Amino acid sequence: TSQTKMLKVRVTLFCILAGIVLAMTAVVTDHWAVLSPHMEHHNTTCEAAHFGLWRICTKRIPMDDSKTCGPITLPGEKNCSYFRHFNPGESSEIFEFTTQKEYSISAAAIAIFSLGFIILGSLCVLLSLGKKRDYLLRPASMFYAFAGLCILVSVEVMRQSVKRMIDSEDTVWIEYYYSWSFACACAAFVLLFLGGLALLLFSLPRMPRNPWESCMDAEPEH
Repeated sequence: TSQTKMLKVRVTLFCILAGIVLAMTAVVTDHWAVLSPHMEHHNTTCEAAHFGLWRICTKRIPMDDSKTCGPITLPGEKNCSYFRHFNPGESSEIFEFTTQKEYSISAAAIAIFSLGFIILGSLCVLLSLGKKRDYLLRPASMFYAFAGLCILVSVEVMRQSVKRMIDSEDTVWIEYYYSWSFACACAAFVLLFLGGLALLLFSLPRMPRNPWESCMDAEPEH
C-alpha cells in the first residue's frame, strides 16, 4: 500500500539524514588518523599528531611508565597548522606537512563534491514534498549514493596518505591508528550509499501485477 511505501521512504530518509550528519562531522573534524613516533627510553615527553582533511595537529604528551606515546586525549601542548590548499607557494618546511598536503587537497576536494551531492539530494527531497512530485525522490536517491561514493574515495585517499607518511624515512611517525572522524566517514558512506539505493528502490513506480498490464495503465494504488 501507499502508506507502507511512505513509511519505508521516511525510515530511509532518516537513515540518510544520519549519514549526512556523520559526513559533515567527518569533514570538519581532524581526528581521521593519529600518528605516534618511535619511543626513546630517556624521553619524558613525546610528540603525537592527529590530522583531518584541513589541518594537522601535533601534541607534546608526557610519557607514562609503559613508555608509550598517548593516548592523544592526554593534556599537552598542542600546535595545529592548516594545510595551505590555496597557497601553493607557501610550502611547509616540515616533510610530513607537505606530504600530507598533496593527499589532503585531493581528499578535501572529493569531500566537497560529496557535500555538493548531499545538497542537491536534499533539495530534491524538499521539492518532492509537494503533491505529485514523488518522482524527485529518484534523482535524490542517486545524488545521495554518489555522495556516499565520494566519501568512500576520500577515505581511501586518506588511507594512502597515512600509509605514505608511515612508510617514509623522512617522517618520525612509525605507529598509527584511525580515529573517530575516520569511523564517522566510513559510517556515512554506508548510510548514504545504501540509503540512496533503498530510496531509489522504494520510489520506483509499482510493477504491473499481471503480464498483460503495462506500467502506464496499471491501476493506481489505494
